[in-house]
Amino acid sequence: MHPAFEHVGRGEAIRAALAADPAFTLVEPDTWGIEPIAAVHDPGLIRFLGSVWSEYQQQHPGTREVMPDVFLRPDLRTGMGPTVEPASIEARLGWWSYEVTTPITEGTFDAALGAVDTALGATRLVLDGERAAYGLCRPPGHHAGTSLYGGYCFLNNAAVAAQHVVATTGVRVTILDVDYHHGNGTQQIFYERDDVQYVSLHADPVRAYPFITGFAEETGTGRGLGTTTNITLPPAADDTVLLAALDRAVEQVAAFAPELLIISLGLDTSIDDPIADLAVTADGFERCGAMIAELSLPTVVLQEGGYAVASLGENVRRWLLGLDRS
Repeated sequence: MHPAFEHVGRGEAIRAALAADPAFTLVEPDTWGIEPIAAVHDPGLIRFLGSVWSEYQQQHPGTREVMPDVFLRPDLRTGMGPTVEPASIEARLGWWSYEVTTPITEGTFDAALGAVDTALGATRLVLDGERAAYGLCRPPGHHAGTSLYGGYCFLNNAAVAAQHVVATTGVRVTILDVDYHHGNGTQQIFYERDDVQYVSLHADPVRAYPFITGFAEETGTGRGLGTTTNITLPPAADDTVLLAALDRAVEQVAAFAPELLIISLGLDTSIDDPIADLAVTADGFERCGAMIAELSLPTVVLQEGGYAVASLGENVRRWLLGLDRS
C-alpha cells in the first residue's frame, strides 16, 4: 500500500557488499524444517503463518497485502470470560499480530522459513568449529514473540538459534541485541529462563518502537531474574556514546559467562537511517565488532534491522571486519 522500509533490497545490498570482499565466503543454508521453530513458537502461530495467505485469497482474491482490521484487547471481553482463537481469517490476523506495519504477502512464510534456515546454518558453522559466522536473515526476527508477529518479524531467528544450541549442546547462551529497536519478542521468549541471557542496547522506548517494552527495570522473572538487561540510548547517540553503552553490555555478558554468543545485529543505529535518530558511523560499527571480539566467544551474528540501504552493506561489512580483525 506504500513503500516499506523493510524490503528485499536490504538483503541484496548486504550480500553484494560481502560478496565483493574476499575476506568473506558465502554459503547457502540448508533446509531445517519446522521442528526447531516449534521449540520456540506456538504451533498455532506457525500454522497460521503457513496458511493465512491462501485462506485470505480465497475470500478476498487479488489482495496484494494482508493485515489485521481488529486486534484482540482483553477489555473487549471484560467480565465475559476467556475467548479462543476466532474462526474468521480477518479476526485471526488480529489474534496473532500486534500491529499494522507487518503485512503478509504471497512469499512471506517461505521468506520467514528461509531466514530461520539461515540463522540455523550460521549457528551450525560455529558449533562445528568456526570462531564466528554471519547469517543474512531477512525478514528479521527479534520482534516476534512466542505467539505474536509484528515489527517486520514473523519468526524469531535468534531465539530459534539459541534454543537449538541449548537443546543440542546444553551450553549457556547470550543473545546480545544491538538493534535500534528493543527486541520485545526475544525478551519475552526467554524472560523466565536462566540458560539464555538477553542483553539489549536500544533507543529509549519512551520515544521509540515498540514503546511498551525495553525499560531498564525489566530484568527477568522467576528463574530468569537477572538474566535480562536493557540499556537505553539517548537521541543523537554517536560512536562514543554507543561504545560506552556496549562496554556496559559486554560487562553483563562476561558476568553471565556464556559459552556461545548470538548477536542480533541491527544497523538502524546508523547516522543515515531513515527511521531512527542515532548517529553511529561505519568506523563506530567496526569498533563495536572489535569490542565483541574481545569476549573471545564463539559468535553467531544474525541480521536484524538497518534501513539506510545505500550504506547498509558497508556498515555490515565494517562491523564484521571489526569482529574478525581484533
